[in-house]
Amino acid sequence: MEREKEMRPSRFKRICVFCGSSQGKKKSYQDAAVELGKELVSRNIDLVYGGGSVGLMGLVSQAVHDGGRHVIGVIPKTLMPREITGETVGEVKAVADMHQRKAEMARRSDAFIALPGGYGTLEELLEVITWAQLGIHDKPVGLLNVDGYYNSLLCFIDKAVEDGFISPSARHIIVLAPTAKELVKKLEDYFPCH
Repeated sequence: MEREKEMRPSRFKRICVFCGSSQGKKKSYQDAAVELGKELVSRNIDLVYGGGSVGLMGLVSQAVHDGGRHVIGVIPKTLMPREITGETVGEVKAVADMHQRKAEMARRSDAFIALPGGYGTLEELLEVITWAQLGIHDKPVGLLNVDGYYNSLLCFIDKAVEDGFISPSARHIIVLAPTAKELVKKLEDYFPCH
């Protein structure tokens, strides 16, 4: 009963989280992954993610699973031996390749959030931003900018706007916040205007 009182309803059933299969060198990245998982649980939101049980992926998925929410890991068959170590949590959906992984993750999600990560995280993030720009989806895309991790990417995007490669309205596709609680709230309030 006490737990139910803490729950806040959400317009989202599932959120897709892109993040590193490494934990990163800063404890703040790991803390943010756990905090995001707990925030999803507090709002009754299930998780869709890349399927690994290591790194930030493992932390966010474990936090959501421990909170009693459904976790769906979407992973290409070829990556299963490399990315999944130890006990997997929730449902694992094996797909043929990376393209099918992104399509499946997007299909199953109402919104997207990127935690810190590397090439894979960046590639997934930029693809869903591009899909929003092209009108393929109108789902909110959030950037959890832990300790300014994404500041240099945002500078690049602002330069691309300044130089005429990204429209000012498309710049607003990215919803930005430094904490999970603030980011999920902003995603709830997001309305596509591009």
